[in-house]
Amino acid sequence: MQRYSILWADDEIDLLKPHIMFLENKGYDVTPVNSGADAIDKVGQQNFDIVFLDENMPGMTGLETLTYIKASKPALPVVMITKSEEEDIMEEAIGSKIADYLIKPLNPNQILLSVKKILDNKRLVSEKTNMNYQQEFRNISMMVSDSRDHNDWVEIYKKLVYWELEIEGADAGGMGEVLTMQKDEANSNFSKFIIDNYEDWLNEPNGEKPLLSHMLMKKKVLPLLKEKDPVFFIVIDNLRYDQWKNIEPLVTEYFNVEEDDTYFSILPTTTAFARNAIFSGMMPDKMAKTHPDLWRGDDDDEGKNMFEEDFLGRQLKQNGMSNIKYSYHKVLNTSQGKSVNDSLNNLLNNDLNVVVYNFVDMLSHARTEVEMLKELAPDEAAYRSIAKSWFVHSPLFELLKRLSGKACKVVISTDHGTIRVRKPFKIIGDRNVNTNLRYKQGKNLNWDGNHVMEVRHPEKLGLPRINLSTAYVFALEDHFFAYPNNYNYYVNYYRDTFQHGGISLEEIIIPVVTLATK
Repeated sequence: MQRYSILWADDEIDLLKPHIMFLENKGYDVTPVNSGADAIDKVGQQNFDIVFLDENMPGMTGLETLTYIKASKPALPVVMITKSEEEDIMEEAIGSKIADYLIKPLNPNQILLSVKKILDNKRLVSEKTNMNYQQEFRNISMMVSDSRDHNDWVEIYKKLVYWELEIEGADAGGMGEVLTMQKDEANSNFSKFIIDNYEDWLNEPNGEKPLLSHMLMKKKVLPLLKEKDPVFFIVIDNLRYDQWKNIEPLVTEYFNVEEDDTYFSILPTTTAFARNAIFSGMMPDKMAKTHPDLWRGDDDDEGKNMFEEDFLGRQLKQNGMSNIKYSYHKVLNTSQGKSVNDSLNNLLNNDLNVVVYNFVDMLSHARTEVEMLKELAPDEAAYRSIAKSWFVHSPLFELLKRLSGKACKVVISTDHGTIRVRKPFKIIGDRNVNTNLRYKQGKNLNWDGNHVMEVRHPEKLGLPRINLSTAYVFALEDHFFAYPNNYNYYVNYYRDTFQHGGISLEEIIIPVVTLATK
């Protein structure tokens, strides 16, 4: 076990010998000095893990000493010790980035707790997190085996995300591989659950079903328009539930979370199908029939999401809200985001404002194509970190900060998630088959194995047919499709990239969050 070194500065240091002996008996090396000047000299001469600093010393005060120490060694933790309970001294010390604040008379265990909290925090949290997850492992495994409906799967996925973030935050890497295996098992069972139930959700009106993409606005956004405050519906393309939980603490500094919920993306879990379903309020086959002027299928060369604003307007009209004053903005870069923010005063005069942010989706595609991004985001933890870094510095976060001071409601959601693919799966199709790695649409599709969901009757899943023999095939878990031609190159290029379109917890169970200003 590491032996830590403590510097303790107090003009009455001789009176603290019992406390020093107590710490030394616990395995700490303590260097006593009786002035701020001596403390600064010692810090310059040798390395310490922590400094105890009496605030009320003659000559140089503790706060003055703290300033010198932080200037030379800003990362060195300092604990301020004082007889005073004056609030301004506390605030100045906290503002100077002290690690802890203790008030005399000191209790030995109080000192020990402060030391452990600062120096042993990481190890203790890691050990406790590992132990807690080991205890929870069996419960989650039983839930996976006994899951009966979509609510069970939401609870399972939320627990997996919770432990993924806990293990990452505690640097409890020992349990990381175990959790990965448990997620793989969960995804295998979840895929079977989707195969068994998805068609029923779409074709049994009175059956128990999750909220799906085409009902999202009707259930989560449009009801808010009955209230007097403007509503901002923010869609962050390709935002996973774990990514939302990673940025949630930043958002809750400015908003109260009224509802932290999830919904299920429709299949395919792609922007073209799922996001158009959100804005049209329809499944893709109905979109193609009802709005042939707007629908663009896989056989169309032009962009698949060129008409979201038109779909939105028609959905509002369909729901008797033709009088709603609304705006739609798609943000693809920082300047477009700043433009939205600059128009905020005008937007607040609307009943509904929809803003689509495409960064996370662009990040996943760029990570596939740019070698440097693969190095920066080799796994889920790094991918979450980059997404969070973008959010912190984004016009979206700035927009939320500005909205926090206004009377409004904010709904944050997404169209689908994404999964890191690891297992290639050979498939053969003609030249007209679409290029997505997680689902294929076409005729004369052939494959070996059973890691797919085959759909020979697309209309039963709310999907349009291009011709009579059109079939859809969805990859399950973390598999991805690869053609036999140039197979090894293809596999090496796309393995460990983040893809969407298929069936996994990460792609299908996604966040929808309602915020209210504080």
